[in-house]
Amino acid sequence: MEKFLCDRLLDPTQPISERFRALFSLRNLKGPGPRNALIQATRDSSNLLAHEAAFALGQMQDAEAIPALKAVLNDFSLHPIVRHEAAEALGAIGLESNIPLLKNSLVLDPAQEVRETCELALQRIEELKSGGSDDKASMAEKSPFLSVDPAAPASSYSSIDKLREVLLDEERGMYERYSALFALRNHGGEEAVSAIIDSLGTKSALLKHEVAYVLGQLQNKAASAALSSILRNASEHPMVRHEAAEALGSIADDESVALLEEFARDPEPIVSESCEVALSMLEFERAGKSFEFLFMQTPLVH
Repeated sequence: MEKFLCDRLLDPTQPISERFRALFSLRNLKGPGPRNALIQATRDSSNLLAHEAAFALGQMQDAEAIPALKAVLNDFSLHPIVRHEAAEALGAIGLESNIPLLKNSLVLDPAQEVRETCELALQRIEELKSGGSDDKASMAEKSPFLSVDPAAPASSYSSIDKLREVLLDEERGMYERYSALFALRNHGGEEAVSAIIDSLGTKSALLKHEVAYVLGQLQNKAASAALSSILRNASEHPMVRHEAAEALGSIADDESVALLEEFARDPEPIVSESCEVALSMLEFERAGKSFEFLFMQTPLVH
């Protein structure tokens, strides 16, 4: 099965949805075979698949993938969405040895979304390094949504109003805003979801894409209109439109599905492929089948 999955992932003649099925299965496995296939996929001609492979390596927290992730981050010929995900993966793995490269990319990378990701990753590693045992346990623990998040949820703010204020404050640091976002996500409830939706108006494409991802995790239909507006906006960053498409696939009401079918023909491949994968996942779910070849509990697509 492992060889089948690796071959399926790396076969460019397969539909993108089939390659994603293999990817989601491989991230549940350990060892050099799955790791090397995912590393190879970070150089795929599909930027969507390449970025998801880097994300998977980070979620697996496999230190053996660090040299390859560093090479991806340093390669300016790769799409920023792929370099961003490599930086986030280095933060997710969390080793101090990743700090010098992340600091270098924080200054030199030409893409703002990559620099902001390096800022996040550095802060995560610093908190792991300097925090007390309770902080370290909190950082290392996976979220209730089975994802290794790029920031620990804020614990010092007790009210949704305060978390909302931090999340919407353009002057705050990216890590602090991410922390507020994940605290609101974990809190749930109508007011928290409303605050998250409002933050889709932020200037940062990086934060906006994470907000859309979180709304997909929450699967709250109240977010449908705002996410649809993002997907329809051709001038929006592809990484944001991609996450909006995936989130709409998670919400899966009739209007969302119709929109995904429409934008599966979008001229931007990151967007059209996202819609194709989301629709395929829905088809499997509605048939009562697992989208993955090897079904285990895994975080949502990023």
